[in-house]
Amino acid sequence: MKPAPFEYIAPTSLAEALTAVRQHGSDASLLAGGQSLVPVMNFRLAQPAMLVDLNRIPELDYVRREGNGFIRIGSMTRQRTLERHPLIAQYTPLLHEALPYIAHPQIRNRGTIGGSLAHADPAAELPVILLALNGRVQLQKSGGARWVHGRDFYTDLFTTARAEDEILTEIELPPLPPRTGVAFTEVARRHGDYALSGVAAVVTVDERAVCTAARLVYLNAGDTPISATQAAALLVGEQADEEVLTAVAHATQQEITPTTDIHATADYKRHLAKVLTVRVLQQAFTRAVNE
Repeated sequence: MKPAPFEYIAPTSLAEALTAVRQHGSDASLLAGGQSLVPVMNFRLAQPAMLVDLNRIPELDYVRREGNGFIRIGSMTRQRTLERHPLIAQYTPLLHEALPYIAHPQIRNRGTIGGSLAHADPAAELPVILLALNGRVQLQKSGGARWVHGRDFYTDLFTTARAEDEILTEIELPPLPPRTGVAFTEVARRHGDYALSGVAAVVTVDERAVCTAARLVYLNAGDTPISATQAAALLVGEQADEEVLTAVAHATQQEITPTTDIHATADYKRHLAKVLTVRVLQQAFTRAVNE
């Protein structure tokens, strides 16, 4: 298949891009890495009248650490760049751990962090990491900008809070508290495939290795990334006892809603989520204690 006819513009500044999306509104689609948009255009599942190419806007490609410890990432930063970036490895280890799970290096060479977040695929890794790290995204339009927390950004299947005249321009990740451990893992039929199930854990402990805060976020477990807040709350006041972790893993079943597809049944995905929950919590607790 080939895409339906469309017009094309390649702005060289953010201001020019914002003007284009304001003028064309719902007729325009934004082209970042193209790893998701181009295939659906080829199948004519998406037929934008105007394609706004963001690849010639250098001001959207950066990684920097602020004095307050926050990491800021431009939305057009390639996933492979992040995978190799020393600031990401040192200050956002959860993101660093998750990046190699995304497809294959050839895909990550083109795919961008902003494109993946905005595409809102519930089986993707980066939306889960955004929620697990309590991050937020900046949405800009010609009239100004606003920040949206990850927990509010995903509203439905492949749907976000981004308006038609807005561009996702920046991702902000806060610093991790002391004595915090993180872990991510997933299961796929083969490396590079979409995961059947996956989970990210963030655990903070005190000097006695007792949990003081925790987050658990799941991919391919619903129409959006699923944050199992009630299950994670069961960890507070507890150590990494096997019975506790098993109870938490069972509790997550009340919050995730995986569906059966051609690759796996919902029951199998639930089983995977339980097994992976225990695994990442053990890793996160160990890393928190040794942090």
